[in-house]
Amino acid sequence: MEAKAEPDLIAEIARRGVAILLVEQKLSIAMRISHRVYVMGHGKIVFEGSPDDLKANSAVRKEWLEV
Repeated sequence: MEAKAEPDLIAEIARRGVAILLVEQKLSIAMRISHRVYVMGHGKIVFEGSPDDLKANSAVRKEWLEV
């Protein structure tokens, strides 16, 4: 399977009502297909919210995501 198709497949499965725990290093993929986002730092959750909440939180993005 092409890497590009995998996020689309995961998103389709989620749309069908299946809960998915996704651990993803590529922020753009995680933001596109997630309803809820968690950011971990030093083994602890440092952010919890929607992708839009994360986009709006420049402090978390700068400190933990380097974006």
